[in-house]
Amino acid sequence: MKMKKHVLFLMILFGVQHYLPAQNQLIVNSEHGQLLLEKISDTMQVPYGLAFLPNGKMLASDRPKGLIYLLDPLTKEKTSLKNLPKTDGSAFGGMMDIALHPEYPKKPWLYYNFTILEQGLYKVVLERARLKGSSLSNRQRLFVSNHGFKEEGHVGSSIAFKDGFVYFTTGDFYELKDSAQSLSTHLGKIIRLHDDGQVPKDNPFVGQKAAMPEIWSYGHRNPQGVAFHPETQELWEHEHGPKGGDEVNRIEKGKNYGWPIICHGIDYDGQAIGAGIKEKEGLEQPAYFYVPSIAPCGIAFCNSTQFPQWKNNLFIGALALRHLNRLVIENGKVVHEERLFREQRWRVRSVKQGPDGYLYIGTDKGCIWRVKPVKG
Repeated sequence: MKMKKHVLFLMILFGVQHYLPAQNQLIVNSEHGQLLLEKISDTMQVPYGLAFLPNGKMLASDRPKGLIYLLDPLTKEKTSLKNLPKTDGSAFGGMMDIALHPEYPKKPWLYYNFTILEQGLYKVVLERARLKGSSLSNRQRLFVSNHGFKEEGHVGSSIAFKDGFVYFTTGDFYELKDSAQSLSTHLGKIIRLHDDGQVPKDNPFVGQKAAMPEIWSYGHRNPQGVAFHPETQELWEHEHGPKGGDEVNRIEKGKNYGWPIICHGIDYDGQAIGAGIKEKEGLEQPAYFYVPSIAPCGIAFCNSTQFPQWKNNLFIGALALRHLNRLVIENGKVVHEERLFREQRWRVRSVKQGPDGYLYIGTDKGCIWRVKPVKG
């Protein structure tokens, strides 16, 4: 036992990246010291959405399986929820993001979005339900996109709350690039609803002829992350670009974020997107963009006392470049970036701050990890 403690001390002291016994723990470096990663689950396929219950347990969606699991981080016991909706799609869709109402359990609603096939077209759905033990009850369908596509692709699907409103994203469905610019379709948009699914009267396009009243912003390609800044309460979003040009945006009411008219990337065949321009009057520029693409997925701001050096930093998973992206934001601008866990080569799908103040990440290896600082 003394030898094991001595080895662990040397690993921490000299910054060695190494798995600890049973490969359930891992020590890695960061710009602000050592981090300890603890594996709390390894039996999922794609842990896309994470949420935390007041009793210490957590929920995790398994995207391609169309499931939501109830998980005990201490015992690692995992139970599949019953009475889930049927989902369609597994390549890009399925059971997507999940989120508890911010006033849970006073308002005991679980929100989740997923994809369905309706009349041969894939569409995005938002539902809410009450969690009774390990089963959903009183399921309520709040939203179904008015358009879809015959194949899966670019479904978006991320959820955030503020002041009694629920915000969530939809992608342009890839083959329907122009859908992002059309106010007559829900695709390629950020949607804003009251938490009961009603359309707010102050949404920017309410009453405008042929415009969908649920739209909050438009011109998005494949937005897979939305979150509110803990101090400024600004809505931040990230979305996939094509070959290069992934974006991080500060979202404002009614604004057009440009896809596919402007883009900082090119198409997969090497050709320009549209006219090949990167800016145009009336279209918003990203707060930050990536060339080459990192393929962003999952999003969380950190405001935990466990990581005081990361206060209000934005964390984004990276699928293509396989890391956890940390962005430092000052006065609405990204001023620094760190790429964590690059040696592990994980496709990071999800990231959330838990009630214990630690970060939790889900990877395409089917694992969920708890991230802790190593305090010397």
